[in-house]
Amino acid sequence: MVEPVGNHYVVARPVYSENSFNEEHEKLHRYHKTLWDNLNLYFHCSPQRAKKAALGLFPIVSWLPAYRFREWILSDIVSGINTGLVAVLQGLAFALLVNVPPGYGLYAAFFPVLVYFVFGTSRHISAGPFPVLSMMVGGVVTRLVPDNSAGNGSFTNMSAINEERVMVAASVTFLSGVFQLLLGILQFGFIVIYLSHSLISGFTTAAAVHVLVSQLKFMFQLPVPGFNKPFGIIYTLESIFSQITEANIADLVTSLVVLLVVFVVKEMNDRYKAKLPAPIPIELLVTIVAALISHFANFEEKFKVAVVGKLEEGFQAPVAPDVGILQKCIGDGFSIAIVGFAVAFSVAKVYSIKHDYPVDGNQELIAFGLGNIVGGSFKGFASSTALSRSGVQESTGGKTQIAGIISAVIVLVVILAIGFLLEPLQKSVLASLALGNLKGMLMQFKEVGILWRKDKYDCMIWVVTFLSAVFLGLDIGLATAVAFQLLTVVIRSQIPSCTVLANVGRSNIYRNRKDYTDIYEPEGVKIFRCSSPIFFANIEFFREKLITAVGFNPQRVLRKRNKALRKIRKMLKKGELQVTPKGLICMANHTYESEEELDNNSIEELDQPTNTTDLPIQINWHNDLPPGITVPQVNIHSIILDFSSVSFLDFSAMTVLRKTLKEFVRIDIDVYIAGAHEGFLDKLERSSFFDEEIKPSMFFLTIHDAVLHILLKKDIASSPKLKLAEEKRRSNDYVAIPSNGLRSRECTV
Repeated sequence: MVEPVGNHYVVARPVYSENSFNEEHEKLHRYHKTLWDNLNLYFHCSPQRAKKAALGLFPIVSWLPAYRFREWILSDIVSGINTGLVAVLQGLAFALLVNVPPGYGLYAAFFPVLVYFVFGTSRHISAGPFPVLSMMVGGVVTRLVPDNSAGNGSFTNMSAINEERVMVAASVTFLSGVFQLLLGILQFGFIVIYLSHSLISGFTTAAAVHVLVSQLKFMFQLPVPGFNKPFGIIYTLESIFSQITEANIADLVTSLVVLLVVFVVKEMNDRYKAKLPAPIPIELLVTIVAALISHFANFEEKFKVAVVGKLEEGFQAPVAPDVGILQKCIGDGFSIAIVGFAVAFSVAKVYSIKHDYPVDGNQELIAFGLGNIVGGSFKGFASSTALSRSGVQESTGGKTQIAGIISAVIVLVVILAIGFLLEPLQKSVLASLALGNLKGMLMQFKEVGILWRKDKYDCMIWVVTFLSAVFLGLDIGLATAVAFQLLTVVIRSQIPSCTVLANVGRSNIYRNRKDYTDIYEPEGVKIFRCSSPIFFANIEFFREKLITAVGFNPQRVLRKRNKALRKIRKMLKKGELQVTPKGLICMANHTYESEEELDNNSIEELDQPTNTTDLPIQINWHNDLPPGITVPQVNIHSIILDFSSVSFLDFSAMTVLRKTLKEFVRIDIDVYIAGAHEGFLDKLERSSFFDEEIKPSMFFLTIHDAVLHILLKKDIASSPKLKLAEEKRRSNDYVAIPSNGLRSRECTV
């Protein structure tokens, strides 16, 4: 019973072990589903389940009939137009990252939006090109179709090289879409949990650095070959700076002016977003002005600048992926699939929380998978969502994916009708626009200091991810980062936090004894906490920490005691010892026996429990022993293991733990385990953990229950008068207050 008294509460209940608690309170028998039951449930089909699956596969069926036309249509139109204009420019700019002609970026900005409209679950993200993915696809393109391939007989002109590169980009995009679709069908949406925030932040920052370096060749207009290999970024910078004297000054000046204007206006958009009705479309304004100036000033002929060039009107016929290319980029396709989904789902999750609606990770995989399959078939490249583009769609009032469809219409108009207006636009302008969208990712460098103060492991993950992705490449860097992140998890769990606890304030609260002054430690009792699962990798660490906490090695003590008993038996047999009422008296000068001779005895026999039944006197290991016999002193009589934070125990750890507990029990130390979670005891029973030495009665509900049990047991052993009280307690469930004054009834809050 619990009775509140002011800011105190009074608890009156018996001291419970796990066994006594289960005897007093009947436990319900629950049927636990087997693997076969779960499989039957998963593959079971019914009309309701089929309807739910259909609605889940086509989310548009759920939200489109509920669309508030009068309230939302105007906002979606405005948002769609703004997003579409940004999508056109980003499609052209990000195509440069893929190393394909700019026009193919429009396909990547069009088809995924149509597919996501039908299959996506987020109302606010804008599907389409993303600079990191474009960079990853560009790495595959550069590796399979290098810049020096013009010297080969099969590639005699740049047009043939571009066609091959487009095919590579489309094939790897198709493959990444297949991976995403399969993961979605197999319900692997949870895979994103293995990409932590620190890893994604470090990876996207490294990708932003790669994007920055890759665009320098367009800003300087230099013929820089692609280096898609470890330390390729260093070779790229070396190639750029070795040709820096040949840079096109007109392209460089244009790039710097555009970058300055874009950064200034974007900063104004961020600072005054509460006052502005909509963000200033600086990319659109810069593109229009730059295209007009380039066209009327005839920059291409006067200053030999590189321009977008001919944009084909209309769509090309869909093509099947090249099987030979697919075989060469399986790893790249999987990396692109995972990164694309992780970024898109992270952004979708932010907006779903902000606007209070659910997003389904598995359905998002299906939506982006189908989008990439369709986009790759029409010669587009990998899509996800760009943070800036999604920000435009949400901040300009977009309510649903109707805004996405309208943005696709804008891209469609450019593809079919007005694409020729962008042909005189300098590539250096597109490069600057691509860099202008990296501000958010480059600003993530600030997170290093924050992470260092908050969590050193997360900071290390960020730094290792960034450095590996920058210097080893995005594909190898991602694999290295994931491996390092999992290694930190192993290290954290392999080296758990182990502490010795003490009672604080003479209540039922137990904390690290190093952190408080008002503590009480019951004499002869050690309370040891492990704040981690215990398994094969950390069980030895757990054992070492426990031995350090108690101050002795139980196995060494046990072996010393058994060796001492052998000596005593020999001395009694030779008459060198005599039994008296005061104990054992040595009757002769003792001759020291070599330690090597004793060590040759069977180790198995020394590890057995001490047996003194054949001796004429009971050996007290705490009193003086005969000369020449020394045994390590043991100054505790009980150990309490706090397992409240131990979520699981594997078989290997169970074996070592059982052996360790036996060693303590065999030197007359009582071991108790407190706070074990539900099912822990059942698992140990199924694993034949218990025997005559290790019994289920050692398990208690809480640390306080175990402490009170130990103190009461000690009081009973020292005072025969309390034996009768103990018998009454067992019959009446009476709660005794130990003589040391530790409260069992009243606990201060």
